[in-house]
Amino acid sequence: WSPEEHLELCKTFGCCCSLCIMAFIEVQENSDFPIQNLPYGIFSTQEEPRKRIGVAIGEQILDVSAIKHLFQGPILSQHQQVFDEPTLNKFMSLGHKAWKEARENLQDLLSARNPALRDHETLRTRALVPQVLATMHLPADIGDYTDFYSSRYHAMNVGIMFRGKENALMPNWLHLPVGYHGRASSVVVSGTPIRRPVGQMRPDDAKPPVFGACKQLDIELEMAFLVGSGNQLGEPVPIARAHEHIFGMVLMNDWSARDIQKWEYIPLGPFLGKNFGTSISPWVVTMDALMPFVVPNPVQDPRPLPYLVDEVPYSFDINLSVAIKGEGMTEAATICKSNFKHMYWSVKQQLAHHTVSGCNVRPGDLLASGTISGPEPESFGSMLELSWKGTKPISLGGGQVRTFLQDGDEVFITGFCQGIGYRIGFGCCAGKILPAISI
Repeated sequence: WSPEEHLELCKTFGCCCSLCIMAFIEVQENSDFPIQNLPYGIFSTQEEPRKRIGVAIGEQILDVSAIKHLFQGPILSQHQQVFDEPTLNKFMSLGHKAWKEARENLQDLLSARNPALRDHETLRTRALVPQVLATMHLPADIGDYTDFYSSRYHAMNVGIMFRGKENALMPNWLHLPVGYHGRASSVVVSGTPIRRPVGQMRPDDAKPPVFGACKQLDIELEMAFLVGSGNQLGEPVPIARAHEHIFGMVLMNDWSARDIQKWEYIPLGPFLGKNFGTSISPWVVTMDALMPFVVPNPVQDPRPLPYLVDEVPYSFDINLSVAIKGEGMTEAATICKSNFKHMYWSVKQQLAHHTVSGCNVRPGDLLASGTISGPEPESFGSMLELSWKGTKPISLGGGQVRTFLQDGDEVFITGFCQGIGYRIGFGCCAGKILPAISI
């Protein structure tokens, strides 16, 4: 953006450059969590094991329950109790006007110009917690989880592998955001170990299926959004108002057992190949924080049906990377660099399509992008693509190579938007593979 465009964005969406606002808390320039971000999460500490709402600022967490009395706006002054909750669900259910009011309040309270928290030593000491002392938890009570398949590059790559270039995309793919209902109970917060799944596979099409531990365990680089305010059963969310229902986004690794999935997925889609674990980052970056990084929507040809047409830009320039650290490695090796802007179907289109049937979504529901792949091989968002179905070894350095994940491998997904003198980051989505259980 030009300086003039940045100033206009600051007026429209709130501050989006480091020159406009400064926090009284020290924040390093490369921090994921400057005052322009202020993502929400749920944390606890050893001293205070109660789960509570926090906002990340630099290397600190602002305990929102400790400063709830300072929310004096027209909406939140009547709903301060939502900040005593152990999840974000009730706060998110208040709607986008309440979210915006909270963001403005928090930016003001944390700014260097406001003495309310800055000069109140007792309150400041109680309200600010070093992140290194905190345990992070799932940010919401996730009632339902839906996974989409919205990257054209990823869909083309997988289609070419299994059906050939001429039939890579299924006939419906360019007309609607393909998705399926996942398993909410196995969505876990970053840092939770993932057990290698077992199930049926058919490695040789000429022989009967076999039972055992997955041999083609994969990552999927994804992002997901949390539904804020829901809709009533039978009342679709129109695309023009979809943004009012989208609270914020997280990083996601939707772990995949490719060999189990290949055998089971026809005709109803993934089941055991996907239900054993889905990891998300603990910090929810709000859409208001992401708006300065909005980019034009991709050209969609053929033009979608009217209920999916959206002329308002709602794609985002979010830099994403995936790294693996195997046992014996001193540091993680980056295997993928991609960007959320490569998505073909937007999050607004996903929500509009999900609800057009009359399906009701609720606060805390999780809707995921599907694997995020770009046009270049290094931007492919899964090991299936990076190794091209296991035919091309992926180098981790030091003589270590992979086609799929090994036991003991740790996977790290990171993401950020780069601003002028600051970044809007998501933290990390991490998980380590544990050996399968013998059955």
